[in-house]
Parts: sequence; C-alpha cells; structure tokens
Amino acid sequence: MASSALRSLWAEPRPTNAPDRGPRDWALVAALVGWSVVEVVFRQDLAPRPLLLLYVLAVLGPLLWRRTHPLVAVAVCFGTLTIVDVVRIVAGSQGAPLNSTAAALILAYALFRWGSGREAASGLGVILLWLPITTVADPTSLADTVGAYGFFLFAAALGAAIRYRAKIRIRDIDHAKAREREQLARELHDTVAHHVSGIAIQAQAGRAIAASHPEGAIEALAIIEDAATRTLTELRAIVGVLRASQDTEFAPQPGVAEVEQLATDGPARPCVEVTLSGEFDDLSPAVGAAIYRLAQESITNARRHARHATQVTVAVTGDADQVRLTIDDDGSAAGGRAPAGYGLVGMRERASLLGGTFHAGPAAERGWRVEAVLPRTGTPR
Repeated sequence: MASSALRSLWAEPRPTNAPDRGPRDWALVAALVGWSVVEVVFRQDLAPRPLLLLYVLAVLGPLLWRRTHPLVAVAVCFGTLTIVDVVRIVAGSQGAPLNSTAAALILAYALFRWGSGREAASGLGVILLWLPITTVADPTSLADTVGAYGFFLFAAALGAAIRYRAKIRIRDIDHAKAREREQLARELHDTVAHHVSGIAIQAQAGRAIAASHPEGAIEALAIIEDAATRTLTELRAIVGVLRASQDTEFAPQPGVAEVEQLATDGPARPCVEVTLSGEFDDLSPAVGAAIYRLAQESITNARRHARHATQVTVAVTGDADQVRLTIDDDGSAAGGRAPAGYGLVGMRERASLLGGTFHAGPAAERGWRVEAVLPRTGTPR
C-alpha cells in the first residue's frame, strides 16, 4: 500500500493552471535586491563581493520562473549555492552570505506547489544535498541546523498542502458544474418526454377519426407537427449536456409562471416579492425551467446567507430575444457570501449552457444582486 502511494505521488502531474510571471514577481525581486543592497552597505561580516553576487543571482534569478519551471529554478538556485559553498570550504573563505538568500525558501514552496511528483522528488534531493554542505561552509549550532532543515521542509509541506487544497476546490467546482449539467439534462429530458407523449396521443386520435372526420385528422397533424418541432429543439439542447443515468419523472418542469409561487407575504423573513413583465409566449421550456431554478436558488441563498435581510425582490422581464432575471436583497454587506461558492458556480454553468450570462455580487448600495440573461430559444454553447 505504501509503495502504491509513493508511485501515485511520483506520477502526479503538474497543475494545469500555473500562472506566468507578472508584476508581483518583479516587485518581489526588486524588494529582495533592495534588501541585499542594504545588507551589503551596513553589514561587516560578509563574504567577498564576487561570492555575494553569485549568491544573489542564484536566488533572485530563478524566482521569476518558479511556477512555470520549478525544478529548473531549484536546480539552478541550489546547484549554484552548492558550488559556491564547496568553493568556500576548499578555499577557506571567511564571511557569511547575505540573509536575503533566505528567499530560497520560496523556491522550496514553489517546487511542491507547481511541480510534478518527479520534479518535487528530484528538487527535494537537490535541496537536501545543499543543506549539509552549507552548514559546513557556515558552521552553526545543532539547533540552528535543525531549524534550517525544518524551515525548508515546512515550506515544501506548505506548498503541497496549498496544492492539495486547490486541487480539491477545482474538483468540487467540476462536480458542481456536472450536477448542474445533469439537472438541466433531466429537465430537458422530461420536457421532451412530455412532448412525445402528446404526439403519441394526437396520432392515435387522428387515426381514430381519419375516416369519419378528415378535418379533425388534419388538425391533429398540425398539432403533431408543432409538438415535433418543439421536441427537435429540445433534443438539440440535450446534445452536449452530459447526463448520468437517473430516474426521471415524465412531467412538465416548472417555468416562468411558477416563479410567482416563490413569493411570500407572511411573517417569515425575508419577504419575497416577485414581478413578471413582458412576453413569455413561445419561451423554450429549458429557459423557463432555468429561470425558475435560478430564482429558487438565489432566494435560498438569500435566506441562508443574507444577514438582517428583510426583503428579496425577484424581477423577470421577457423581451423579444431574451429573458432577464434580477434578484436583489437588502441584507448586510457582511453576510460573508463569496462569489466563488459552489451554488453560484452551478447557476453560472446553467446559464452558460443555455447561451446566457450570469453575474452575482454586492449591490451598488446594499445587499446582494443576482442577474441572469438568457436567450428565449436557450441555444446551448
């Protein structure tokens, strides 16, 4: 079991979302350069200037590539430091290195945060090779030596822990999106099943009356044609939306009309007020169901997370090409509602699948606002 765990760690790939160097990286290097200059000016117990220059270049240069090339950065940094310390030992050079070289801890962190399993193991070997050599070049007490090992191991463990946490969060976000895709596919499936049931009934009726009432059969064919067109539209929407095998109920899904049922006027707080305006005829059932689900989820979030909220306002507006949903609450800004919550991830995914947009965040004056705009046809992306 232990060997299996080690093989799994060894085969761990690099994270796919490693950011490239940016202004913060240059600011970090500039701050460390300033620290090094201050040390050179005010400290008297330093090693010769050429060695100090090698120390600084070995540590500061690789910092710029610590996320995109973590093993190369560690190898360049600690390989150079190892060579410099070996030269100091052989030449008997006196003087201490700069304290700013402690920034090499950042590379140990980056190695386990952004490197693959093989890179982390190889880079850790380079670091552990350098540590005993530098303790010989700069003799220290046993406590200081143990502390040095502890600092580097802690930096490596911190990088691994944050990497694991980020991996778990990415997995949870993917699960939230998958659940929303599945729920949307179920609703589309139920809508299609409802249309197909109507087609079958109309076909049976038309067949029964075809001989005695030809005009009734023609009317039934027109109804079948309309229902078949709607069914094909919904089937196209299902394509691209992954769906797990689950039991479904062959019944129409709630739509825009059912949003009014979310309104409340009792003593419970917050009170929910719903306003519908515009045209909602010929609205895609998938869009109608999405509007209902988004409103329902937003109201639930307001009740759970909006501190001191007394009013939730839901407004649905139907235009010629799109439907707009806006939910506002008057809760405290200190409600602790994070835009990265998995419920919001699911709502954003649902809107995106139907070709719409979604936004959630603090309102201009007070409270929280959720806005979604969906095309009437619900064209998936």
